[in-house]
Amino acid sequence: MEPRESFRLAPTELRLEPISPVAPVETVQATASSPAIAPKSSGAPTSDTAAHTNEDLQCLALNIYHEARSEPLSGQIAVAQVTLNRVASKAFPQSVCGVVKQGGQKRNSCQFSWWCDGKSDQPTEQQAWRRSLALGRRVLADQAPDPTNGALYYHADYVAPKWSRSFQRTAQIGRHLFYRPAQSATQS
Repeated sequence: MEPRESFRLAPTELRLEPISPVAPVETVQATASSPAIAPKSSGAPTSDTAAHTNEDLQCLALNIYHEARSEPLSGQIAVAQVTLNRVASKAFPQSVCGVVKQGGQKRNSCQFSWWCDGKSDQPTEQQAWRRSLALGRRVLADQAPDPTNGALYYHADYVAPKWSRSFQRTAQIGRHLFYRPAQSATQS
């Protein structure tokens, strides 16, 4: 499967107003124990200097929609904050869309499974999509505190992946468990 570079929504389904630049997210320091995922280094400005774009908003809103639309508001904020925590970490791509699409070169190898599951990414539940967009705007504008305490990872509570044993659990919100590298506990 080829990686997807864009997604389209019918104009009647989505009307994005231009968003103004928002405050940058706080940088989370990567530690030596962070998973060895090489960040993309394009020489472009990182999240701590660059303003967020409409593309960032669309990627973040799609991630909220597909990962957490059935979760309570706090769970949706948590998923959005993990996305931004990854942008701020040197262990991940330095853009919202880069984080959301990471690993999408092969089917079922994505960081967020919906991105490369072979199904359409177009939102079908319009009310949930509008909520995801509104929440994405709030999070990008730094108007929603991080309920995950700096988490970089999460999984649903009905699975128990082996990787989770090597991380510190920071929160359980809705049906998701959130984690960060164990050394981050002393850095907060």
